[in-house]
Amino acid sequence: DSKNDLNRLREKVGMVFQQFNLFPHMTVLENITLAPRKVKRLSKKETEDIAFTLLKRIGLEDKAYTYPNQLSGGQKQRIAIARALAMSPDVMLFDEPTSALDSLTTNQILDLLWDINQKLRVTIIMITHEIEIVKKICNKVAVIDQTRIVEQGEIGQVLLNPGMEITRQLLQG
Repeated sequence: DSKNDLNRLREKVGMVFQQFNLFPHMTVLENITLAPRKVKRLSKKETEDIAFTLLKRIGLEDKAYTYPNQLSGGQKQRIAIARALAMSPDVMLFDEPTSALDSLTTNQILDLLWDINQKLRVTIIMITHEIEIVKKICNKVAVIDQTRIVEQGEIGQVLLNPGMEITRQLLQG
């Protein structure tokens, strides 16, 4: 049935939103363990083991019992990434993952995304208007205009030889 198919697909896709969407009344640990416990029905110990492994991977193992309002924007972004990773997704979707971050934190987040892609073999799909981010981390690109993909391909091909005016405008900044 299509509802079950959709739920199975959702389990394979992690989403990280621009505003992080962390639950403010829950600790970092609770934010990360909630979905694996509720959706995958994993035990408290299993989910906490996963969470602490992910917190170590993102360099925030000391923040497990912290609440989101005590974190910086970059820390919140890392926690949102760990929360999505806790479901062991095959694909992660990011909506403007660096839009609210300073340049140092942006580079740290991009390095983390690269690490996730390369070491965990998770496909990353990113929505961004920042062409420098696309150049730094992407190997394929799709240019969307008014909900339509108007150009797509390998990053070098599209950026070095843009076929559409909107792509040329994006490249000019």
